[in-house]
Amino acid sequence: MRVLVTGAAGQLGSDVVKKLRQIRMEAIGADLTEFDLLDGEATRGFVRDCKPDMVVHCAAYTKVDQAEEEPELCERVNASGTENIALACRESGSGLCYLSTDYVFDGTAEEPYETGDVPNPVSVYGRSKYKGERLAASLVPNHYILRTSWVFGANGNNFVKTMLKLGRHQKTLWVVSDQIGSPTYTVDLADLIADLIRTGKFGIYHGTNSGCCSWADFAEEIFRQMNWNVQVERIPSSGYPAKAERPKNSRLSKQCLVQAGLSPLPQWQDGLARFLREIKAI
Repeated sequence: MRVLVTGAAGQLGSDVVKKLRQIRMEAIGADLTEFDLLDGEATRGFVRDCKPDMVVHCAAYTKVDQAEEEPELCERVNASGTENIALACRESGSGLCYLSTDYVFDGTAEEPYETGDVPNPVSVYGRSKYKGERLAASLVPNHYILRTSWVFGANGNNFVKTMLKLGRHQKTLWVVSDQIGSPTYTVDLADLIADLIRTGKFGIYHGTNSGCCSWADFAEEIFRQMNWNVQVERIPSSGYPAKAERPKNSRLSKQCLVQAGLSPLPQWQDGLARFLREIKAI
């Protein structure tokens, strides 16, 4: 299978390319240096020349708070850019795997979100990603939509790296405790993507590491694994004002993976331990 991966220089895309090559797939990594997603003609031309069987669309605008100040750019990248990719896939007969997010939900549900639950995004970023989902689904018959959450990996900025940076210099940190989700290691998510795109079972999926926690729980586990004496003080979301509203409940049900014959991802604590070893933090 020949697979084109957009956002190949990014946090997830780089691990997807690596994984696909490990299992002897022909992976073509593309980023801004190869083509501009916002240029429809260039996008179609690049995809046409590559002739991929599948496009894994990792490229995205992911600055959640900054999106509230530049909604047009966020919309262009996550919606218009996805439309260009989807049109290119349709023209070339390629399948599409679109990476989406827990932010498509408002976070008010009591239980983990199922793939069939109706999205109701409450931020610019969430709305742009949901629009991307709808464009991918409407334009490409053979599509996977894979929602994930709380991603961390070696090749990018993320919560774990922020905690490590702050924890080196501060003995007490105040961390939000009323937002619940599943931290997800990009290496494990890349494994899932490689398995998913070979199933031929198209549709919407949720993919995260197993288990869930609050951001405060996550921080405490980081410092526990690092054997650092850092006190985590728990605060509500209101105690840490942010431009973009976050879902309080970001838990995503993975029942869809079981139904597709795919294995659940490892526990998030295990993913964290492997990540810390990967970046040589421990």
